Amino acid sequence: MSVAQVSNSWVKPDPMSDPQSLERRFRARRFFHVRRLIEGALQTKKRIEILDLGGTEAYWTIADDFLSVHRGRISIILVNNETAAPVSEEMFVSVAGDACDPELYAGRRYDLVHSNSVIEHVGDVARMRAFADNVRRLGERYFVQTPNFWFPLEPHFRVPGFQWLPLAVRVAMMQRFNLGFFPKARSYDEAYRNVADIRLLDRKLMRQLFPGATLVDEKVAGLTKSLMAIGGDVAD
Repeated sequence: MSVAQVSNSWVKPDPMSDPQSLERRFRARRFFHVRRLIEGALQTKKRIEILDLGGTEAYWTIADDFLSVHRGRISIILVNNETAAPVSEEMFVSVAGDACDPELYAGRRYDLVHSNSVIEHVGDVARMRAFADNVRRLGERYFVQTPNFWFPLEPHFRVPGFQWLPLAVRVAMMQRFNLGFFPKARSYDEAYRNVADIRLLDRKLMRQLFPGATLVDEKVAGLTKSLMAIGGDVAD
């Protein structure tokens, strides 16, 4: 998807608003794995709770039909450290929280912990480790997806090989152009934050963070576009 321009002002692309967008189709395809985990949980309990770290209600529209069938049996808690839009469906609850906080929901367990394209935004490797520890601590089952560092097209800035460039070059480009989901930065500090706050993971790091998981590759043209760490029982 190219950066949208309206009257010379930048408009943030919204891949979930277009049912035919590639991003939405990729997410819908990935949901096969999430669905199997949910069905596995529903086989054991009448009502289940899903903890979605960094998630949005809009994301779950990819599963409208499936969720409708199980309405009243599934609750989804959306945890974000930024202000989130109010939820419109009763099955969703939106709460403020830091997904890397070791005290997050201390003593609780959820039937599924879900996270889609979030762990690459949480900070350095220490915070990634804290995030992964929470996923494993809180979830009977879990699904964590993240873009692959070695896939040629960087998914946030939409520039081939962007993640492999020196940091100074990426910051300079951010100061000169609208890139993917980001408008041209108004200052060096803004450009630096936009670039430095996203750290793509590779398979080795995902294996270190989720040692007991099944790692599944999402492929495009024979290349691994994203990595999925899946833990826990799925439906028979």
